[in-house]
Amino acid sequence: MIEFTQQDTWRIFRIMAEFIEGFEGMAPVERAVSVFGSARARPGDKHYEMARTAGRLLVENGFEVITGGGPGVMEGANRGAHEAGGQSIGLNINLPMEQEPNPYIKHLISFRYFFVRKVMFLKYALGTIVLPGGFGTMDELFELITLQQTKKIPFMPVALVGKDYYSGLIGWLKSKMLGEYNYINANDMEIFYFCDKVEEAVEYVVENCPSAGGLDKTTGVGDGSV
Repeated sequence: MIEFTQQDTWRIFRIMAEFIEGFEGMAPVERAVSVFGSARARPGDKHYEMARTAGRLLVENGFEVITGGGPGVMEGANRGAHEAGGQSIGLNINLPMEQEPNPYIKHLISFRYFFVRKVMFLKYALGTIVLPGGFGTMDELFELITLQQTKKIPFMPVALVGKDYYSGLIGWLKSKMLGEYNYINANDMEIFYFCDKVEEAVEYVVENCPSAGGLDKTTGVGDGSV
């Protein structure tokens, strides 16, 4: 007989507990931007330093910085925020290969479930900057785009950074998904802002962020869908 704690019904309580821990831990966050990107970038690499610049500039513009809490781009953004004297938040994920939290996080919350963690990225951020990354970054980017496309969350400025990295993807979206097959609308390509310089991305997000006062911390982002 399967132990109760190994059944799906038991997992519901573990998921609930993780949501509660996340909500309580993130409740003080008032004005933040999430930064996504590869865990494999190293200090001194182009994309690591771009993230570091983004973290610093966001703090200088009065924002807290939220990342996935691990190494690479995440570390770079947390490091930039830390060096600028700002609030540096890490939402770490427990993985089989064990992702260690980076040392520049001021406020750390760890998660077992990706989907719970992604809710925290969206619920407590007023904007998002997406730097080059792998499958995890693509997952976060396209979920965010889908939620805005389907009106499950209100407008949130999303800046996709790195024309040398993402131009092929953008070209495919335009030629295949939009052009040849008409599986998206032309205005869907306007959900995100595509640029090459991280300074431009920060400027776009800062100028287009909704007021922090409009964030309903009780029910979710805007209309409570998240």
